[in-house]
This record gives sequence, C-alpha cells and structure tokens, in this order.
Amino acid sequence: MRQASSLHRDIFRAPGEVGTAFLGWGASWWRVFHFGALALVMALSPATYDKENRAVTAKQIYFTAWQVLPWFTVLAALLSMVLIRIVVVSAQSYGLSQYALQMVVRVLVLELIPLSAALFVALRSGAAINTEVTLMHIRGDFDAMQRAGVDPLRRELVPRVIGSAVSVVALTAVSGVIALLLAYLGVYGFSPWGLPGYTRTIGHVFDLQVSMGLALKTLLFGLAVAVIPITSSLEMPREVRLAPVAVLRGMVRLFLVLVVIEGASLAVKYV
Repeated sequence: MRQASSLHRDIFRAPGEVGTAFLGWGASWWRVFHFGALALVMALSPATYDKENRAVTAKQIYFTAWQVLPWFTVLAALLSMVLIRIVVVSAQSYGLSQYALQMVVRVLVLELIPLSAALFVALRSGAAINTEVTLMHIRGDFDAMQRAGVDPLRRELVPRVIGSAVSVVALTAVSGVIALLLAYLGVYGFSPWGLPGYTRTIGHVFDLQVSMGLALKTLLFGLAVAVIPITSSLEMPREVRLAPVAVLRGMVRLFLVLVVIEGASLAVKYV
C-alpha cells in the first residue's frame, strides 16, 4: 500500500510541483544557450588565443580531430562505397540512372555524413569531455583556478568547445570530399568523360542556400557536441556518486539536440 500511494503521488503531482519542474527544465536549457553564446563569442575573440590558450586548444584539436582522422576516413570511405553502390543499383533498376548522382550527394553528403561525424565525435570525445569536466567540477578545480586569477572558461572550457567544433567540421569536410570522389567513380567509373555532367550536377545541388545551410548545420553540430555535455556537468551537485548521472544526462540531451537540428534542417529544405 505504501508503494502504491508513493507511486500515486509521483504520477499525480501537484500543479506547483509540475510548475517548479518546468521552470527548472527551462532554466537548465537557458544555461545551455547562455554558455554556448559565451563560448562562441570568446572563440571568435582574438584575445582568447594567448600562448597558453593556443596550446590547450591545439591539444584539444589534436585529440578530437587529428588523432582519429586516418581511421575515421577509412571507415567513412567504406560506408560511402556501400551506400553509393546501393543507391546506384537501385536507381538503375528503376530506370532512374540520371538521378543516381544527385540522390547520392543529397542523401550521403548533405545529411548522413555531417550527422555521422557529429555522432562519432560525441561518442568518442563528448562523453570524455563530459566526464572530465564533471570530475573537475566535483574536485573544485574551477574555483581553485579563479582564486589563482585564471579564467576557467577561457582556459579550460572554451578550448574544448573549439576542439569539438573543429573536429566535426574537419571530419565532415574530409569525409564529404571522399564521398564525392567515390560517387563519381560509382556512377562514371574511371572515365574522364563524365566530368562535365558531374560538375554540373554538383553545382546544381550545392547552390548558395544549400551550402550555407550545410555549413550552419555542421557548425551547430560541433557546438552542441561540447556545449551540452559541459553545461550538464557544471550544473550537477558536487557529489562523486552523481558523476555517472551527469554524463548520461549530458549525452541524452546531446543526442536529442542533434536530432532536432537534423530535423529542422530537413524541414527547411524539403517542407
């Protein structure tokens, strides 16, 4: 009976409790946007890149982008070859060979590759950043840096945001170029006679609006990969037992935001 009554109270909360929960949810997302705006402004400020910050930023870019670039490129090439072959064969079977290249570019380069790069960086670096920042927050490292006259936002947090954003953009660009090369080979083979039609199709797909949308979406992916886990880590209480909760909460929020960004991009393009 006690368990039933407790469950009943949890399900049918008082309106005040629901309102408090909603306000807490709104405040939490406000902190995400606020920290993201601060990080973006500081990342664009030349004053951020002094000698110490440049070293920290370079280290973050190395670990999040350069270190994984070779085998991520191989993995992206293999997946691109499989998807390109599926699309080309399917288009030929339905008599739509003339649309095969455009379908490959729109589906693979514009949609799947940016999202895959963001998910890859999120799983490899986002979780690590979330855990690292959570432990630093619990130990009080940021307070110690402030007492020593060092800005933790500029020294520790913004370089992680920059590293994640650069990683997503770099991996998207490299894998996108490889996918475009493989798409040409998959449609035209090694013949050079397909270049005029290929360049015409690529130019038709990548008009100014689509190119700007792709750049904006990739940048938002990169910012989300670092901003959301860091914010989730900083708003958790300083208790070691809550560290896994902060990591899980940050990753769930991140995946939700990535889906929302991708959905909004599709809606703007095709609705």
